[in-house]
Amino acid sequence: MSTFFDRRLKALQKAHQQLLQQSNHPEALSNGIYERYQHPVLTAAHAPLEWRYDFNRQSNPYLMERFGINAVLNPGAIKWNGKFLLAARVEGADRKSFFAIAESDNGIEGFTFQQRPVVMPETDIPDTNVYDIRLVKHEDGWVYGTFCTERKDLQAPAGDQSAAIAQCGIARTKNMIDWERLPDLKTPSPQQRNVVLHPEFVNGKYAFYTRPQDSFIEAGKGGGIGFGLASDITNAVIEKEIVIDPRVYHTVYELKNGLGPAPIKTKHGWLHLAHGVRNTAAGLRYVLYLFMTDLEDLTKVIYKPAGYFMAPEGEERIGDVSNVLFSNGWIENEDGRVFIYYASSDTRVHVAVTTLHQLVDYVMNTQPDGWRSAASVERINDLVERNSELKAVAEKKEKTPVAKISHL
Repeated sequence: MSTFFDRRLKALQKAHQQLLQQSNHPEALSNGIYERYQHPVLTAAHAPLEWRYDFNRQSNPYLMERFGINAVLNPGAIKWNGKFLLAARVEGADRKSFFAIAESDNGIEGFTFQQRPVVMPETDIPDTNVYDIRLVKHEDGWVYGTFCTERKDLQAPAGDQSAAIAQCGIARTKNMIDWERLPDLKTPSPQQRNVVLHPEFVNGKYAFYTRPQDSFIEAGKGGGIGFGLASDITNAVIEKEIVIDPRVYHTVYELKNGLGPAPIKTKHGWLHLAHGVRNTAAGLRYVLYLFMTDLEDLTKVIYKPAGYFMAPEGEERIGDVSNVLFSNGWIENEDGRVFIYYASSDTRVHVAVTTLHQLVDYVMNTQPDGWRSAASVERINDLVERNSELKAVAEKKEKTPVAKISHL
């Protein structure tokens, strides 16, 4: 006879399997730059049942959830052995985040977590929280993960239980299973977030994109996307940071900005995906934007379209931290497609698919910021004028009679 325990277990397993097998399709209409997909690729509900439930009838007769998962977000991404791998940030109900690998055959659906989360070794100073890992295949033969390691600020005033210090943790692997933890990155800045390792050596050194800031949340006098070199990855020290993409007044990155995944190399330059933050009456708004740096001089921005590349839409606006898009993972596929993995409102993970050709076209041929309202109006009017001219030529062509051909 079926018991309550059996019925509940069967229902849980059925619902979970249906979620994992859910097909995903592009939204009906796109902006021509990328295609969003209808369903998130990872959510808290994707977490394996074995992580959340004790299946022992004696110790858990009501089949209660024993370890709650609050959100799955901000994954690093890599193509590995023919599969699309996401190193997701999984946040438990206890607010502690950890990394877990989910894999898919096609990159848009069927993402399934591996049996166990990533066991990330600690340094001599244990991490309170780790999150937002960037994965990069470096030319030295290792796969590196750079991530934020958060620890309590021991210099905080008595009673302050929110003050924290953020630094860049570094780990590496050659099989995406076993990780070697290296010492945290050392820089001149008091705090670091959104640190990304460049995939190639620069002048024989390891190159990092950084985000110097004065405090755990606020950029203060810092901010902007920085760049620095380190001679030794096993004890990475950046002596000097150069801000290559600063914050700018009245833009989508006026408050904070940071690099997303490692850049993609093109024949025109290095293609970068970043996030920008502005303040609003409803709180902070995070969006994504693109820019390109010179192939030889990585500190030189050569193209940067105005405004955002992608912003939260519809249900993406709703979640633990509303009105946020964040990306730290994309995959350039062998067929020229680019899979952009992004989280919405610190809650779930989505995918948008485009091609490298489309992204390069967008970056190189979209106007940069004009900094003034009048400049925006001028550009719209210029576009209207050019479209009117095209329309007039087309209408004239339609009215021109077609000469009849006589047959002798």
